[in-house]
Amino acid sequence: MIRIDNISKSYGEEIVLQIEQLSFNLGETVGIVGNNGAGKTTLFNIILDLIAPDKGHIYLKDKSNREHEEWKNFTSAFLDDSFLIQFLTPDEYFEFTGSLNELNPIETRTFMSSFNEFFNDEIIGVKKYIRDLSKGNQKKLGLSSTFIGSPDIIIWDEPFSNLDPSSQIRLKNIINERKGNQAWLISSHDLNHIVDTCDRVIILEKGLIVEDLGNNEEAKARLQRYFNV
Repeated sequence: MIRIDNISKSYGEEIVLQIEQLSFNLGETVGIVGNNGAGKTTLFNIILDLIAPDKGHIYLKDKSNREHEEWKNFTSAFLDDSFLIQFLTPDEYFEFTGSLNELNPIETRTFMSSFNEFFNDEIIGVKKYIRDLSKGNQKKLGLSSTFIGSPDIIIWDEPFSNLDPSSQIRLKNIINERKGNQAWLISSHDLNHIVDTCDRVIILEKGLIVEDLGNNEEAKARLQRYFNV
């Protein structure tokens, strides 16, 4: 589904990402963990063709992400609030995103109503611009919108940040209930959330893969030893 082939990225003399071979398959929920500066966001930006690598290729369904556009039809991501359209209301944003996926407004509203518990009555029907929502509600809006169109690939960068404890638990439930048919890439500084939701965990350190683990007791112990927790 996603194949990384000899990717590297540098800024000046500093190498921020260097991965020879890595692949993610349908049905995998993969956590990407690492300290600040590990290269997690850089990796996601390269996969999404938001920045160009110095060398190497990313393939989505065997098509280069820099040479073809088809991957955009089955890939959805939320990295930060720059992915939102700040001058729309939440309902307008959902309808716009739905229209891009050939859903009419009624179909979009029906689909988004499945997130009512996650929204806690603070998103749908709220007559505020997105820019006026709290950071937590902006995060909820962005994360939930990635499901519109039933993508094969979902990429989230730090999805649990800015969420209150109840919303973090609800988000973990959403992941565990909906995963299985897509390839998920989720970065987080919270190891517990990653262990609770992902069946594979990759540790990045200074742009390099240092561990590629399954989710079992041995892997949990190795994570704890690596980060000294």
